[in-house]
Amino acid sequence: MTWRRSTLTALAVCVVLAAGSAGCDSRAARGRDEVPSSPVGRLLDERDEDGRPLREVDGRTAPEVGVEVAPDSDGGWDVRLRVRNFRFSPDGTGKRAAAGRGLAHLEVNGRRVALLRTPEYHLPGSMVPRGTHQITVRLYADDGSAWAVDGEPVESTADITVSEREPSADPGAEPLAGAAVPGGPGHGAGGRHRSGGRGSPDGAERA
Repeated sequence: MTWRRSTLTALAVCVVLAAGSAGCDSRAARGRDEVPSSPVGRLLDERDEDGRPLREVDGRTAPEVGVEVAPDSDGGWDVRLRVRNFRFSPDGTGKRAAAGRGLAHLEVNGRRVALLRTPEYHLPGSMVPRGTHQITVRLYADDGSAWAVDGEPVESTADITVSEREPSADPGAEPLAGAAVPGGPGHGAGGRHRSGGRGSPDGAERA
């Protein structure tokens, strides 16, 4: 009887271990590329143009952004962001990723010129001399990672052309990846992820 009980116990342990192994194999089979259910997504090995890691999230609930750029009467440019599934974090927010929250980086010809915590920014004319310039806005989480969908950062780009007489929006500007900024007229082109705007009243920071 002692031998039989010991055998049954050993068999039961083997069954538990086998089930545990099967569970591990099942999780591994789902693959490393699958986005977890966490609303803050997961960090990828890939990085954006600034060298910051991409934070992959489900495209159905991912932050979206569009950018509009219009000339003002003083020779500068008014930049307005239209965001969806995203809210701007006030200055002083801790460096921890939270779903759909963070700030935006404003770039001119690939060079960062401002950190935005509101959907509006005034771009001085001195930053965009005569010629055609690319204005890019990219969304980041509070920990510095860039929000991303399908391995691509959530961003929007518009081209503007500055002439000697007065600035004008480039009529040939096209949205990235076929996406457009919804709602309202604008001089800028929408980017990969577009949306209607909402932001906090906190000011923008210059980089």
